[in-house]
Amino acid sequence: MFQEKASANCLNIVPTSTEDGAFQKKGHSARVLSPEEAEKLAKDQVLVSEFKQLKLEKEAQKNWDLFYKRNSTNFFKDRHWTTREFQELKACREFADQKLTILEAGCGVGNCLFPLLEEDKNIFAYACDFSPRAVEYVKKNALYSAERCKVFQCDLTKDDLLDNIPADSVDVVTLIFVLSAIHPDKMHLVLRNIYKVLKPGKCVLFRDYGLYDHAMLRFKSGSKLGENFYVRQDGTRSYFFTEEFLSQLFKAEGYEQVVNEYVQRETVNRKEDLRVPRVFLQSKFQKPFRET
Repeated sequence: MFQEKASANCLNIVPTSTEDGAFQKKGHSARVLSPEEAEKLAKDQVLVSEFKQLKLEKEAQKNWDLFYKRNSTNFFKDRHWTTREFQELKACREFADQKLTILEAGCGVGNCLFPLLEEDKNIFAYACDFSPRAVEYVKKNALYSAERCKVFQCDLTKDDLLDNIPADSVDVVTLIFVLSAIHPDKMHLVLRNIYKVLKPGKCVLFRDYGLYDHAMLRFKSGSKLGENFYVRQDGTRSYFFTEEFLSQLFKAEGYEQVVNEYVQRETVNRKEDLRVPRVFLQSKFQKPFRET
């Protein structure tokens, strides 16, 4: 799925269909808003107060812990699409049965981790999350095995991954719907931290919310923290990425861009006759080989 086709304008859109029949297209052009959507966003310019923003930052871990307390392991579906979308998990092997070491940065309750371990018996996984409660849920899962994974609590913006993972030891890092929950001013710290444990020549596989995703358009007035950055009612936050912002973020920390593109889907609720536009950014960034 990570094949980027050459284009003079960098404006390729590649329509595909998914297993559930939904229409999907990939490319370098952002979603075009309807006049009503553009008007709604233009009117929503009032930001949450600085006092409340500081409080949200200070209580970020508590808010995510409460999220997992309310939702247990039931909120997110298991992500069996991960190996389908990110063929790098298979393609980076030099031979068929080579053991891969991966890091799932921001593992939640294991919705991505456990399907990966089930589908590929030659993976050893490091996995970490900001929420101590989420980490405990992972460890209590019947599929959890200390022989196949090491799970630990970690604030990726300040806790050194080298305390749990050897330098230059990881073949693939997955960063899936994680960076959007972090304040934009601290995102670079996450990428810098990951860089230290990733092997030269290996990649970070990224997927997260894209600009003008339906979730962004649903926020009510009074939820805006900054440009493309919002707070939910439960105190958790979400950033919506542009292709340009993400590219600059990774490149500033020394990564090379391999693929970086929007994935646009249209989810159809036939019962209510609603068409919901989903926009994600799906990308792959490589740690360069060392100079010889």
